[in-house]
Amino acid sequence: MLIEKIESRFLTAFQKTFALCNLQAGDTACVFTESQSRRVNVELALLALAALEVKAFELCLPSRPLATTIPVRSTGASDAIAQHPAVIAALQNVTLIVDCTVEGLLHAPELPAILKGNGTSVPRHLMVSNEHPEILERTVPDPALEPCVRAAMKLLRTSHGMHVTSSAGTNLRVKLQGAVIGGGWGYSQKPGMVSHWPGGLALGFPAKNAVQGTLVLAPGDVNLSFKTYLRDAIELTIEGDYITQINGNGLDVDTFREHLSAWEQHEGNRDTYAVSHVGFGLNPKARWDAMNFYDKRDFNGTELRAFAGNFLYSIGANEVAGRHSQGHFDLPMRGCTIDLRSEHGVTRVIESGQIVLDILKPKALA
Repeated sequence: MLIEKIESRFLTAFQKTFALCNLQAGDTACVFTESQSRRVNVELALLALAALEVKAFELCLPSRPLATTIPVRSTGASDAIAQHPAVIAALQNVTLIVDCTVEGLLHAPELPAILKGNGTSVPRHLMVSNEHPEILERTVPDPALEPCVRAAMKLLRTSHGMHVTSSAGTNLRVKLQGAVIGGGWGYSQKPGMVSHWPGGLALGFPAKNAVQGTLVLAPGDVNLSFKTYLRDAIELTIEGDYITQINGNGLDVDTFREHLSAWEQHEGNRDTYAVSHVGFGLNPKARWDAMNFYDKRDFNGTELRAFAGNFLYSIGANEVAGRHSQGHFDLPMRGCTIDLRSEHGVTRVIESGQIVLDILKPKALA
């Protein structure tokens, strides 16, 4: 396990990232935390903001008691706020929210109200992923990535459908009409913006009855909720958004199947089996093999959601489709081909795990 301490190189990484958020001297920032937050990142954030002459403070809430005996990971929906009106008001009243909660506020139910602001100002949000700062140092945001993510989001918004195939047997079709499209490049510059560090991902939350086909998770693909590389192939049949069959043999198949079943029994529905979001990674700095080098405690896996050329399939909560579940899986896959269909025809964006569309390739990363 790496040592968690303040290093000048980590502080420099935080200063660079916050500088990209277009902060000015005298702006205000709340480093929002909970009692289980990674303290080294909290301290680095406060020091970096002070160096930029930003008026920063920490707001720390107790991490809430577990609501289930099933482990909860990678939801992007911290429950720390628990609709507390004073906390919401405080977060509405700053220039930047530096989100250092364990799960992050990306899908927290309070975030839309927070981003409405206080009537005179609107905050921006940056989730600092719950990683060891060395990972954040390696993936400091680069402005060259922003136009690529913006171009990918535009493609997703103007496309009717996505077709994903692979040599492993994936053959998946996703309707994009009615989907909510998002993305991030690692910093947040304008009021109302939401982003996360590491960044470099474009995705969509499909509407109901949008996903059909076969998804084959091959050895080397990633189950980020378990923080493991798959050694066994898992074949998923998806009908009307929901996984209806899980086929394959081995420990990876058994643990995946049993964890989903546990959520079905706990929540009394099958929403954990349904699509949450689909998308692809664009960040050349992010590495598929990085998880090999870190203990699980040091690693949250946001980097593997963003590595260039991956297809990210996620299951669990999807507010756009009206589904809510604490069970969540992010499943970055290698070697996929992604075609987007629009009124102008079919555009291939990724082929066999490699980005092939020039507008999605950063011109020059630092």
